[in-house]
Amino acid sequence: MTTNEAPDSQPTEQTKKLMCELSILERRFPGRKSGLKREVLEQALACFNEAGIEATTIDSIRSRCEASVGAIYHHFGNKDGILGALFFTALDDQHEFFEHYLAKAGTLETLVSAIVMGYIDWVVQNPEWAKFLFQARSSVAKGPLCHELSERNTRQLQGLKEKLRTIDNHGTEITLPFELIPSLVIGASEHYCRAWLSGRVPTCPSAYREQLAAAAWRSIQG
Repeated sequence: MTTNEAPDSQPTEQTKKLMCELSILERRFPGRKSGLKREVLEQALACFNEAGIEATTIDSIRSRCEASVGAIYHHFGNKDGILGALFFTALDDQHEFFEHYLAKAGTLETLVSAIVMGYIDWVVQNPEWAKFLFQARSSVAKGPLCHELSERNTRQLQGLKEKLRTIDNHGTEITLPFELIPSLVIGASEHYCRAWLSGRVPTCPSAYREQLAAAAWRSIQG
């Protein structure tokens, strides 16, 4: 900010947060024709996070936006359709975010670091979406979209396995079962992010990116 600018000429932190989070919907559902979908999903995200998955109804979502019940059913089918649209929108955005980090990793250590830091940075930039992912995963895994979630998880794990197979490990031998590696790499970061999102810890996860990345790296070494 220059000395000639008014003190309030810059967006507030709350405004920047809102702009960042709404941009996910704008990226995934671009254009004027998708405006109604974005509005419904934006309000549904707020309802799910405020009231919980079970307590949220189609009518509670409708009451917060300009869409009719008929329009909501037309675009999403039912509440599970809305839940799935939000959930997979968040997963797709998170995956794309990760890819930018992973593409720069040239060694096994930097790959582990990229996974941890990419995860933390996405959560910090999109806290409402992260809260939703944490609470919605169980409902999606048990609902009509469980097979799609399972298939996505399988593809992502296969992609990670291929990346681990081809990347330069600089002589570091990984003897752990592959199925254990994702939990070791991301487990501590996920635990801390959950605590931060729920208000149990005050310090932003970004402050501990390097420590969590280092811990993840140590955890997978033989």
